Amino acid sequence: MASITRREALALTGAALAGAAAAPGARAEAGEVETHGLSTFGDLALPADFPHFPYVDPASPKGGRITLEIKQASGNQNFYTFDTLHTYVLKGDGAAGMAMTFDALMAGSGDEPDAAYGLVARAVRVSADKLSYRFLLRPEARFHDGSRLTAKDVAFSLDVLKTKGHPTYRMLLSEMESAAAEADDVLHVRFVPTRSRDAHMIVAGMPIFSSKWWEGRDFEASTLETPLGSGAYRVERFETGRFIEFERVKDYWAATLPVNVGLNNLDRVRYEYFRERQAAFEAFKSGVITFNEEYTSRIWHTGYDFPALREGKVKKENLPDGKPIGSQGWYFNTRREQFADPRVREALAYAFDYEWTNANVMYGAYKRMQSFFQNSDMQARGAPGPEELKLLEPFRGKVPDEVFGEPWVPPVSDGSGSDRNLLRRADELLRAAGCKRDGGVLKLPNGKAFEIEFLDSQPALQPHTQPFQANLKKLGIAAQSRIVDAAQYRRRLDSFDFDIVSMALGGSVNPGAGLRNVFSSQSAGTNGSRNVAGVRSPAVDAMIERIANATTKAELQVAARALDRLLRAGRYWIPMWFRDEAWVAYWDAYARPATRPKYGSGAPDLWRWDPDKAKRIGLSG
Repeated sequence: MASITRREALALTGAALAGAAAAPGARAEAGEVETHGLSTFGDLALPADFPHFPYVDPASPKGGRITLEIKQASGNQNFYTFDTLHTYVLKGDGAAGMAMTFDALMAGSGDEPDAAYGLVARAVRVSADKLSYRFLLRPEARFHDGSRLTAKDVAFSLDVLKTKGHPTYRMLLSEMESAAAEADDVLHVRFVPTRSRDAHMIVAGMPIFSSKWWEGRDFEASTLETPLGSGAYRVERFETGRFIEFERVKDYWAATLPVNVGLNNLDRVRYEYFRERQAAFEAFKSGVITFNEEYTSRIWHTGYDFPALREGKVKKENLPDGKPIGSQGWYFNTRREQFADPRVREALAYAFDYEWTNANVMYGAYKRMQSFFQNSDMQARGAPGPEELKLLEPFRGKVPDEVFGEPWVPPVSDGSGSDRNLLRRADELLRAAGCKRDGGVLKLPNGKAFEIEFLDSQPALQPHTQPFQANLKKLGIAAQSRIVDAAQYRRRLDSFDFDIVSMALGGSVNPGAGLRNVFSSQSAGTNGSRNVAGVRSPAVDAMIERIANATTKAELQVAARALDRLLRAGRYWIPMWFRDEAWVAYWDAYARPATRPKYGSGAPDLWRWDPDKAKRIGLSG
């Protein structure tokens, strides 16, 4: 599961604003500064008159198609099915790709993780205290039915997401005090005085709905009626739970804006749904799916030997990926009694033999995950420095002493698959936590048998999980997997009805207020949040706020390292593995720009259809 895909929020600095040009003819209120974009830790890289992003091909022709399987999800989306076209609320299983149908006030750059440039808004005026933002809208902005997109629509969208949207959006917009249309082309947004660094960037990236279309409709309900959008694509056709296809809007109002030049090159984008990953892979091999990013090492190393690949019709590549590394692991539901003691949670980590798994299941293709900010300056290493200690000292005696020393790292095994020394250490921790053996059964301190259910909606992780469970059984723990259908999985995840679940979260160069949705005490009790572990810690809450309100990169890094120490000391997860490149395979009907964005592989968002290549391999457009 991926976290919500939105431009990471950042605060405006005086330097960034001072270097920005004012829009022609615009008059700012006293103390306001007008800018064509938003940035934080430095000036905007692009001037007000930039023609396009540096990594696109501005001459890319339009045409062709691409068919995908959903690999990243947000809101109420489900990887294996859908029953609603409304993805911004808790109810239902949302369809893939719906974000393409909605524009936002501003658009992010693949070269700048801390910047956004005008889309629906041509410019923004910012007050000196950073609590007031006036977004100046483009008068040419239109919805797909030709009606004008106005500040009233934006205000409605922000308000309804804050009050009736998916819990993720409600939390993200909690610092927005008000959003009001001062004119058709002026939206005034105010933030609470305690706003975080990224509150305005969150607002700038939110989808814009038609207020008129939603009149008389229940925003919180599921619907198979296509909501009216204004984006580069619109829904063309779909079959519930099977596929959804989008067509490029030929008269898209924003097609020639600098933030869109060279993008949205494909005429049709289609998502196919499969209940089982092997079926999806067979669909790729036959050309039903035309682009696939692979996440399973076994398939990557042994499955790509089929006629189309041998004939050169399908290409397979390892692409450098500049995106931050996300975190992935088995998360304990600490709301459950058997996981209340961190010693128990640590003991279970000793039963997972990563070294054996990597060598025997994953072809040695991965590295061990250790940190929630892996391979970055935000990863805690060694003893905390003076700046970290300053943040952590107020919590001494209230958090594990380990926080003030070397950060916890997962154990390294002998690679046998069942390291006796590690299992012995696990047994010692379980006994110290009050667990006792009764014959071959481990009993919790309350006398109940220690039982664990690993919840999943697919069997893909079973080769990794089953040896782990076998080691748990050697400790006297009854461990088993429960594979449920996609809809039930989503419901149980949203209501925290599980023991252990695996989860992958996207990484960020500049994490901010979005961490509240994953690790804050408030989100621990909010159904639908990403705080699957149930983290409730005043120290963690404090570090999240430090991160959310950091005004310099250095402050952010120090607070993130402190948070990393706290989370690792809490033993909320058993870290899995990572790699720093993208495994992609595709039918050879596409061309791409020569330059990749600094953050990401560029695939397939920047690609275009190549009719000559497609004709050569017999793929129709």
